[in-house]
Amino acid sequence: MKWVLFNIIILICFQISSIRSQQQYTANQVLNCKTKDEFLYTCTGHHHHHHLSCQSFLIFKSKPPFDSVTTIAALMSSNPQELARINHVTETAVFPIDKDVVIPVNCSCSDRYNYQAITTFLLSPLGKTYFIVANLTFQGLSTCSSLMHANRYSEFDLEDGFELKVPLRCACPTKDQVLSGTKYLLTYSIVFKDNVPDIARRFNVSVESVLKANGFSETDPTLFPFTTILIPLTEEPSISRRVIRPETSTVPSAKRSKSKKPLKVGVPVVCSLLVFLGVLVIYMRKGKKVQDSEEMSHSRKDLLVEIASFERIIKAFSFRELQKATKNFDHKRRIKGSVYRGEFGNQIVAVKKTGIDVSMQVNMLSKINHINLTKLYGFCMNQDSLYLVFEYMKMGSLRDWLRSGKRSKETHGFCKRVQIAMDVAHGLHYLHNFAKPMYVHNNINSSNILLDSKMRAKISNFSHARTTDHVRVLTTRIVGSRGYMAPEYVGNGSVNSKVDVYSFGVVMLELISGKDAVFIEGGQEVLLSTTMATIMDDGGNAEKELRCMIDLADEEDGSMEYAVQMMKLSLTCVKQDPESRPSMDEVVSSLVRIHVDLQRTVDRCSERIILTKSDPFNEINVCDDDEEGCNV
Repeated sequence: MKWVLFNIIILICFQISSIRSQQQYTANQVLNCKTKDEFLYTCTGHHHHHHLSCQSFLIFKSKPPFDSVTTIAALMSSNPQELARINHVTETAVFPIDKDVVIPVNCSCSDRYNYQAITTFLLSPLGKTYFIVANLTFQGLSTCSSLMHANRYSEFDLEDGFELKVPLRCACPTKDQVLSGTKYLLTYSIVFKDNVPDIARRFNVSVESVLKANGFSETDPTLFPFTTILIPLTEEPSISRRVIRPETSTVPSAKRSKSKKPLKVGVPVVCSLLVFLGVLVIYMRKGKKVQDSEEMSHSRKDLLVEIASFERIIKAFSFRELQKATKNFDHKRRIKGSVYRGEFGNQIVAVKKTGIDVSMQVNMLSKINHINLTKLYGFCMNQDSLYLVFEYMKMGSLRDWLRSGKRSKETHGFCKRVQIAMDVAHGLHYLHNFAKPMYVHNNINSSNILLDSKMRAKISNFSHARTTDHVRVLTTRIVGSRGYMAPEYVGNGSVNSKVDVYSFGVVMLELISGKDAVFIEGGQEVLLSTTMATIMDDGGNAEKELRCMIDLADEEDGSMEYAVQMMKLSLTCVKQDPESRPSMDEVVSSLVRIHVDLQRTVDRCSERIILTKSDPFNEINVCDDDEEGCNV
């Protein structure tokens, strides 16, 4: 009986070791310097752990001063002759900037638990933190936490000239991988816009083998910059056999290169633009024939699917470029808080200084593309700070606009406010239904809604965004703005699309009433959503009291009916029970009907249903921004 039990235990242990035959992708956890985990690949090879070593490979992008065979080989403690051979260059070769260079290393299980290839690095003024050494110098091929474990220096005591021991992330094939023909594992460092299918094609391997080697359960998982994945190879990697990563254009830039390289990007971009214009022309022609909102909604959904596939290009700016653009972050260029106005030639941008760990936000913004979401042009990492470069929104936040003293029918008319609500609704509808993966913004408020020069609204600040794919997520870290947070989020940390619906309902109440989400009444702070809901529950005089709360100019009496409809829609969005709230799809449909009816009623708004040149994705523009006197 004992022997039977012993054999069962041995069998279970064998099965467990088989389950661990793949390395788990650690996502952006590797960017956390405080963790106790080193985030090196665990020893799961088919030889005995104490003596396990193998030939492995890394991918490094050449950047000065590490842009030659000699300097890269010294940085990685790699054999320069082998490095030159596998990259088909001479030992004196200098690589172009951002060239993919294959680095051969000897990978071993030296500490009995983790694989690593060891190199050393002398600290310089350009790299005085473990985070910078791991993620900028070694491009994620090492980790901040593994550097802290491997060296005796405190993160606050690093000085020029200190020699650091640098564990590089590598791995040896497992028994199952060897049996399936894998001879080598290559460590690939993720950059913006990378995805598993493209990486697999680049190295001429199957998507399934890459997914299995990294423990992915999804077919197209989210990848984070400065992290690595393993590529199983049946033969040595060769530049001649790999598909080189396509060069990308940079935006914005004050100077245009005179070289022919941009043509490689220009041709597909022009083709995409022609296709887009073709779709737009067809859509505009169809729009003239559309008579009701439902037909327009179907057309919009079809077009949104096309838009969701458009790719974004994110640029890595140098700190010197940002200093020049902002005049060294002059206080006169400060917009608000840590946001500065920058200029790249004729292009105006907003430069925001932020915390170091925003990889998820940057990764998200590189994948989404919608007219009602602020665009991220690029980023810059300098010392312990990270800078994000966004499109410039001339009119500032919705909150500031609502609070501004110059209130008039031209600037604060109901027509204009309904358009703003439509813009925000479209942005959220895109995030909830068309982004891949789908997102919850999780911090909608009037300060995070920005207005451009044409008073079109765009959602900003995605630092608290979460991927949910319509599944509830629980969090213990409650963050947000008072007056906007849904009760289930405050109560138990539940995050799903209905949290955004609640916050959007509060924003609509602000638009209609002109009041803040939290305002003073009778010497006490009052929540706008609670006040409005209480009025609605009063019964007989509810609608009369609601009308008193609506902020309309005297000339806008014809809009009152639609303002009440919008108020009632807002109140359904802020219901206590999330299941009783509408989806953003339903909200958009309701706003479309209000738009259509308002257009037919208000004499001073254009009687034509048009498509704005700057935003072909919104079905209806009640107000034509190009015509004077359109606003009520």
